Amino acid sequence: MNDERIEKKILLCVSGGIAVFKAAALTSKLVQKGYQVKVIMTDSAQEFVTPLTFQALSRDHVYVNTFTEPNPEKIAHIDIADWADLVLIAPATANIISKLAHGMADDMMTTTLLATTAPVMIAPAMNVHMYDHPAVQKNMTLLKEYGYKYIEPNEGYLACGYVGKGRMAEPEDLADMIDHHFISQNNQIWHGKKVLVTAGPTQETIDPVRFFSNRSSGKMGYAIAEMAAARGAEVTLVSGPVSLKEPHGVSVIPVRSAKDMFDVVHREFAKMDVVIKAAAVADYRPKEIYEQKMKKTNGDLHIEMERTNDILQSLGGKKTSQLLIGFAAESENIEENAKKKIQKKNLDIIAANSIAEKNVGFQVDTNELNLYFSSGKEVAIPLTTKREAANLLLNEIKTLLEER
Repeated sequence: MNDERIEKKILLCVSGGIAVFKAAALTSKLVQKGYQVKVIMTDSAQEFVTPLTFQALSRDHVYVNTFTEPNPEKIAHIDIADWADLVLIAPATANIISKLAHGMADDMMTTTLLATTAPVMIAPAMNVHMYDHPAVQKNMTLLKEYGYKYIEPNEGYLACGYVGKGRMAEPEDLADMIDHHFISQNNQIWHGKKVLVTAGPTQETIDPVRFFSNRSSGKMGYAIAEMAAARGAEVTLVSGPVSLKEPHGVSVIPVRSAKDMFDVVHREFAKMDVVIKAAAVADYRPKEIYEQKMKKTNGDLHIEMERTNDILQSLGGKKTSQLLIGFAAESENIEENAKKKIQKKNLDIIAANSIAEKNVGFQVDTNELNLYFSSGKEVAIPLTTKREAANLLLNEIKTLLEER
């Protein structure tokens, strides 16, 4: 991931609003990620947080006045406009959106924004009624037509006491969006590709209160979906029941049972270019589902189970031009079992891991994968975060896409 950020320059434009404190946190996160950050503040922004705060966090001069020229050999607002690889306005008030939409240039920020040719992202932050006002919406629409991109505000409790849409996106989300912007630039082959990812466990109902499931958290599949979307792919995530935040730019289809997942995946399969099946789908389900809660009785309980449909094998039998990637969580004979599945299920790649190893597999944030290809190629991904493992897996899929 870090190679995507080398020498990338972010110009952060901070206008006046209570969300200025989030912009300070964002500055710190971007610097920690390896970005170079310069900050412009409006007069109003300085009423909430001082320029010194941003100077300390960015380790650079903070620009506040059009007529203050730190370097007499350069015109400051032109210099930093040309310097930036990406401009982010966060928080973006109704006032700064209006100024930009109408071409006003009456301070350091607006003159720089009109002078830059870099992509500009806007993270609005304002009262819910201000956000919904026709004039604000019209200005935002006009800027979209100019090519500006928006990072939609969240819904929730606002500083003014209202509850609704208007809270600026969280610093973590803004930093991820910036990551995605640069990753996408370097992965043109993914643009327009349709990718389906499955993730999480399934739940097989016994009665209204009980079900069979497994230990899958969905973290690996969600990381793959997020990183594929960051590269510019159109990603559909078919997710079993998990407690994870939906990834940015991903269309999520929630399912519960193995049958639900089977039906959705087969419905979507024909239009996909790449299918990555990372879900831990139940192999068996109760043969009988009780409509009422089962009562305790003396003695043992016996539940008859029946086989579920093998989603991956059924996809392998009907695939045409799709790349089909499977996962194999094994406790023994990993390589032997994985290679058998490549042939049996007509896969292009199978990603195998050992659930017997510490910090690998279910319910942890790290993974270690061995990739086996239908061509006979093998690639080892050593223990790393699931996000980075997803990135490395997608690099291998990218190679197959390029070969095609």
